[in-house]
Amino acid sequence: METIKIRSFHENDFDAVQLLNEKEGWSGLVEHGQETLCSWLNSEPALIAMDGDEIVGYLRGLTDGNVTLYICELLIKESHRGRGIGEHLMQVAHECYPSTRVEMLATSSSQGYYEKRGYRSFYGFRKAAEEM
Repeated sequence: METIKIRSFHENDFDAVQLLNEKEGWSGLVEHGQETLCSWLNSEPALIAMDGDEIVGYLRGLTDGNVTLYICELLIKESHRGRGIGEHLMQVAHECYPSTRVEMLATSSSQGYYEKRGYRSFYGFRKAAEEM
């Protein structure tokens, strides 16, 4: 795939990840920076997509290693969308845990992207920490 390389997240990537979050309007991740950093440091897989020296996307997931690989966030820089980077990140993440099913949440704007790639919708519920 072009010049895109996928590698593991390093703590010094965090500022670039937060810049992508900010540009996407994911303000909760930006506003809770310390918690977001802790989530990255405790996530597996945590992958970064590089175009040369530039971080152009990422995937942060959680897994039990056997049954479920849950994708918490998948984000590609707007200028790099449509090049298969997100699919490549998903492929690399799943190759780490090949027996797992893959689950993720989608927004109304990303729902079509996942449906076109064969993902099925499922039903769930959510409460924010402060609502508990």
